[in-house]
Amino acid sequence: QVQLVESGGGLVQPGGSLRLSCAASGSISVIYTMGWYRQAPGKQREMVAFITSADNANYADSVKGRFTISRDNAKNTVYLQMPSLKFEDPAVYYCYADILAITTATMVHRRNIYWGQGTQVTVSS
Repeated sequence: QVQLVESGGGLVQPGGSLRLSCAASGSISVIYTMGWYRQAPGKQREMVAFITSADNANYADSVKGRFTISRDNAKNTVYLQMPSLKFEDPAVYYCYADILAITTATMVHRRNIYWGQGTQVTVSS
């Protein structure tokens, strides 16, 4: 069983900053790409950023130059540093990870995309 647990969301004023964290746990063999999506009310879920196992980062145009994604492989954790938050940034932010996990009962490896539960980011003055 693999779980992704997010933290770090909250309420900030415009121009404020937050750092989101997402920790993966469970019977993990390999974590490939990790990343973040977000979904605002009435809008489709959109990719925010992702980072490969080789530490190559990619960003949506809307956050490029503002947000920074990073990962700590020793902690199976991905971060999203969000300075200079704007009114268009509020959403529920979801992390995901492409993971090769092992079922301990059968010793079978399976590769799947796992998702966190989402964390709310609100920007308000």
